Amino acid sequence: MCETCGCGNGTNVVRITRPGEPEPEQHDHPHDDDHPHDHDHPHGHDHPHGHDHPHDHDHPHGHDHPHDHDHPHGHDHPHDYSHDTSRHRLIRVEEDILGRNNLLASRNSGYFEAKGVVALNLMSSPGSGKTTLLEKTIMALDGKRPVAVIEGDQQTLNDAERIHRAGAPVVQVNTGNGCHLDADMIRLALDKLDLKEDSLLFIENVGNLVCPSLFELGERSRIVIISVTEGEDKPLKYPTMFEHADTCIINKTDLLPYVDFDPELVKKYALSVNPHLHIMELSAKTGDGMEQWIGWLLDQKP
Repeated sequence: MCETCGCGNGTNVVRITRPGEPEPEQHDHPHDDDHPHDHDHPHGHDHPHGHDHPHDHDHPHGHDHPHDHDHPHGHDHPHDYSHDTSRHRLIRVEEDILGRNNLLASRNSGYFEAKGVVALNLMSSPGSGKTTLLEKTIMALDGKRPVAVIEGDQQTLNDAERIHRAGAPVVQVNTGNGCHLDADMIRLALDKLDLKEDSLLFIENVGNLVCPSLFELGERSRIVIISVTEGEDKPLKYPTMFEHADTCIINKTDLLPYVDFDPELVKKYALSVNPHLHIMELSAKTGDGMEQWIGWLLDQKP
């Protein structure tokens, strides 16, 4: 998450933009700098305790002593010893981030349900073919079901412009140095989308097989996309992504004659991580296998 992946440096600005808008909106993203807490706790030293303990006097410690009781700090007091509790601080910050995000994701989910919208979170590493798949999907669904797209990228409007040309309403979310979308970004993007009843909302997440898997967006389903140009051991290297996904798409099957990739082996690895994973093989470029994907989408009901 932000404290572990390095995307939170205190200066991140998120931009929410539609193609053709001259000046993108900018939002200071609280997730990337000041994390809200349910309590006040000034940090006067580099070793937060998981408990509180009041002291009415200053006393340097020259020894280690475990604290088995609650006693809040009423003042700063120097310690002559060092003890590394950074892991405990990190866990606490991550819990705060995910707790706030999950609350907003629940609200997004309620909004989608009220609108009769099926939201799908598309995740992958960069270059898997997500945007090409979306372009072909939009054209295949034309006249069959309303479609809208939220595009996630660190910079540029390139993908949003491609989706716009394909014929779908789209909003681009530029995350700056952030490596994933979160529920608050989706909420802001929804303000710019006029979603129709019974729509499919595709959320193309930032290319990354780590952090996007940890942040719920309010989606109905999570779809992880891998291409045959990637290693077969992706599910084993990034198990959290595949464990949290509902569907896996193996893309770029048209390249199988030219690469050393065994689809059956990657299926085996993926199912070892998540036995309930639904797997489809297709080529967004040639259209081979797309009918199964489009049929699956049309079966998704609010």
